[in-house]
Amino acid sequence: MVEPQPSVALHPDIAPLAPLLGTWRGPGHGEYPTIQPFDYLEEITFGHLGRPFLTYRQRTRAADGSRPMHAETGYLRCPRPDHLELILAHPTGITEICEGGLTVADGELRMEFDSTSIGRSSTAKAVTALGRSLRVCGDTIDYTLRMAAVGEPLQHHLAATLRRDPSA
Repeated sequence: MVEPQPSVALHPDIAPLAPLLGTWRGPGHGEYPTIQPFDYLEEITFGHLGRPFLTYRQRTRAADGSRPMHAETGYLRCPRPDHLELILAHPTGITEICEGGLTVADGELRMEFDSTSIGRSSTAKAVTALGRSLRVCGDTIDYTLRMAAVGEPLQHHLAATLRRDPSA
């Protein structure tokens, strides 16, 4: 993915998403009925290219930093002031399109996403639905992720609190 160019102006369609720009890091916790609970470290970077979308790159590592765990890459679009589209690819053979609402009030951004399309390769696990909730307040992002997979209904899977990295 091409990284943002500092001299490129932010596209006006995504101006409400400007508080997301930068690199965010922090701890998270995951659980699901088919696996043991786990902790992880996460890094998310939102950038822009002057076009009507943000770039998105996510990486997680084991809580002790010893090994990579997961990654996602994609784009966040804001085709209307109150509507968002999140388009992601996962190296596990999953593609995800989520759509949802954006609210901006009292210095906070709140985003709620539900999957509208899940694609998967022939060898990917059966993920049938995803949902994400994000809250951005100042230099903190809190998020939760819900997942329906491998015969289980949509339910809580991940939660994390990330802080903006001022040096990134």
